[in-house]
Amino acid sequence: MRSPAAAIAWEFRQRHRWGLIGVVAALLLIAAIKLVMFSPSKRVDFDDDLTFALFVMVPLAATSLYFLAVFSFGLAGDLAARQSMYPARMFTLPVTTSGLAGWPMLYGTVAMALLWFATRLLAVWPSGVDVPRIWPALFAASLLAWTQALTWTAYPLPGLRVIVTVLWLMVIDAVVMIALELKASEGTMLMLLAPHVPLAYLTARFAVARARRGEVPDWRVLARRGAARVLPNFSSAARAQMWFEWRQHGRSLPALVAILLPFELALLFIFSQTPVIVFETLAGVLITPPFMAAFVAATVGKSASFTVKRPLTSASLIAAKLKVTMLSALSAWLLVIIAIPLAVRFSGTAPIVLGWIHDGVEIFGRPRAIAIALLAFAALLASTWKQLVQSLYIGLSEREWLIKASVFVPLTLFAIAFPIAHWILGSKRALAALWYAFPWILALLVCIKLSAAVWVANHLRERGLLRDRTLLLGAVCWDAAVFALYALLMWLLPTFLFRSYFLVLVAILAVPLARLSAAPLALARSRHR
Repeated sequence: MRSPAAAIAWEFRQRHRWGLIGVVAALLLIAAIKLVMFSPSKRVDFDDDLTFALFVMVPLAATSLYFLAVFSFGLAGDLAARQSMYPARMFTLPVTTSGLAGWPMLYGTVAMALLWFATRLLAVWPSGVDVPRIWPALFAASLLAWTQALTWTAYPLPGLRVIVTVLWLMVIDAVVMIALELKASEGTMLMLLAPHVPLAYLTARFAVARARRGEVPDWRVLARRGAARVLPNFSSAARAQMWFEWRQHGRSLPALVAILLPFELALLFIFSQTPVIVFETLAGVLITPPFMAAFVAATVGKSASFTVKRPLTSASLIAAKLKVTMLSALSAWLLVIIAIPLAVRFSGTAPIVLGWIHDGVEIFGRPRAIAIALLAFAALLASTWKQLVQSLYIGLSEREWLIKASVFVPLTLFAIAFPIAHWILGSKRALAALWYAFPWILALLVCIKLSAAVWVANHLRERGLLRDRTLLLGAVCWDAAVFALYALLMWLLPTFLFRSYFLVLVAILAVPLARLSAAPLALARSRHR
């Protein structure tokens, strides 16, 4: 390799060549669509946001997230770990610390800038919109630079990386949105964003230098210091495995929620007289456990090589993980249940919240209002647990690329789905078409889910991983859960809006089955590799 710059460039090009080729192909496709469907001699006047969402927002959001993952080495590291995500193998290169931090940031910055300029030139934009020229490229480069700096930093607690990175990027995004609301000029936006890349580089260089020396802070040592280490006694190997799973992964979700809650609930004290922000804050707090569970799930399913060699059946190992994930979800929600009333009480927002509760009771009646509240809480709790367990089969497969994809693919799909959903909600025709097609979509998903469940059950039986009695008992319990949820939905929701078959489909899709049942298969495969 001729130079350090070429060595690091080869690293990105060789490992992500197909993804980069896909990005170039997507841009060429956008250009071809614009050339064929739209006249280049005039701006196109759109009646809705369909073209803008499909040809600008969707590819731009998806590609930006892909670049964030690639140039921060997010596809090769552990987001929930304490150590730096910068690949340790690259520390052996004959490159200075400044080069190790600077070249990936330079390549990422150039990629983000080229992505914006290509999208601005090739994509279809609504008429009457003054498309900015330079500052979006600098904004995207700033987000990437800070993502690199914060993910390459070592943290004293597991999972702290996700919280710090998300919060800081949200702060930058909020500042930019406020500036846009105030009609800031192009020059003002450039002055606002210009310091971010150099500051992020200095932070990244410091982080890479510490990682190169192997420095990883650990606050968990302070909690154990001075305390006598007492080894617990276990009555069985299964209980010992459950204790081990809790120590390894069970505390991650409650810890993340406990760290994030004070920052979210602080908004109640700042905007105590603004009902909209109060509602958005409480809604954000309620979706925090399921959202953070999606990140924790990537590590919950991991099985170390010595774990799969323990004298336990695959079913016992899976059962220990399921029990720990339930305790983890309950612990996280216990923190939320305690924190919300205290924050509402001391922030002075209690009258607003009590007013909403009173309105709900008047609209639905006391019994139905209580049932709806309990159902909503049960749905959020179940969603948290489902996020933790539905990807067990991915983690237990011990395929690193599959584990990383399980984190970044949902984020990419979310970025794609958001502009499409925005367009659908703003178009009566699209909303009506979706409403009529929705039952058929659910029916197709149900067929896929049940077919996958039958396939998994047959393989579990053929390999002797579960007995017929266990499979039958699991099917009966799943059927009972589906019918109970269906009966509750029939009681709560009006039949003139939702047909009974529609509610049956929703209940079937809501209760996990196929992916959860595939966990023993993935573990058995790992144990016999």
